[in-house]
Amino acid sequence: MILPMVWMLLFSLKLYPESYTNIAELIFSKFVVSNYTEALDSDAFGRYFFNSAVVATVVTAGNLLFCLFSGYALARRDIIGKPILFGTILGVLIIPPHVIMIPLYRLMVEFGWINSYYSLIIPWLVTPFGVFLVRQYIQTLPEDIENASRIDGAGEWFILFRVVMPLCKPILTVLAIYIFLSNWNSFLFPYLFTNEESFRTLPVGLTFYLGKQSIDWGHLMAGASISALPVLIIFLIFQRQIIKGLTAGALKE
Repeated sequence: MILPMVWMLLFSLKLYPESYTNIAELIFSKFVVSNYTEALDSDAFGRYFFNSAVVATVVTAGNLLFCLFSGYALARRDIIGKPILFGTILGVLIIPPHVIMIPLYRLMVEFGWINSYYSLIIPWLVTPFGVFLVRQYIQTLPEDIENASRIDGAGEWFILFRVVMPLCKPILTVLAIYIFLSNWNSFLFPYLFTNEESFRTLPVGLTFYLGKQSIDWGHLMAGASISALPVLIIFLIFQRQIIKGLTAGALKE
C-alpha cells in the first residue's frame, strides 16, 4: 500500500524521471523541488485546488444534512410505502455511475449548468449509500432515549439535532470522510461538466500533464502528491473515528 505513494513521491523529486534506466540510478540521482514550485505556479493549479476544496466541502456538508434527515425518517417515522421507497434507494446502489452519465449530462445542459458549480455540487448533495448507512446505524440506537425526550416535551427537530445527531457522530464522521474523499478524487463527471479552466477540479487539471506524445511525469507526480496531501491529513486526524464508526455495533458490551 505504501509503495505506490513512495514511488509517486520519488518521481516528483526528480527531473525527467522517465529518462533513468534503472531503479538505483533513479534513487541515487539528485533530488529537486522544482517540480512542486513549477506545478504550483503553472496551469492554474491553485484554482484547481480551490475548486476541489469548495466542491468536496459543500457536497460533504449537504450529505451529512440530507442523509441524516432521510436516514432518520426511514428508521423512525411511519411513511406510506416506506419499504418500497427504501428498496428503491437500495436499487440505486446497484446502478453503475456510467449508466446515468449521458442523461445527467443532458439534464445539466438543459439547466444551463455546464461550467458552473451547480453541476459539480447539486447532483451529489445526497447519496443512496449515505442514506442507507445512516438509516442502518440509527436503527441500532435505543428508541427509548427519543421517547424519553418526547415525554419531557422535546420537539422532533430538537430530538433530531440534540439527541439523535450526537449519537450518530461516529457514522457521520465515516460518511463525511467517505464523501469528501470520493468528491476530492472524482474525475468522470467534473471532466464531463467543465470545459473551462476556471471550473476544473484538481483531478481534471492533472490530466493536462498527459500529452499526446509524452507524459510530464515529474510535474504530474508533484501535482498528484499535493493532491494526496489533504487526504493523508484527514486520515491521520480522523483514523480513530473511522475505525470506531466502522466497528460500531460489531461487539456487544
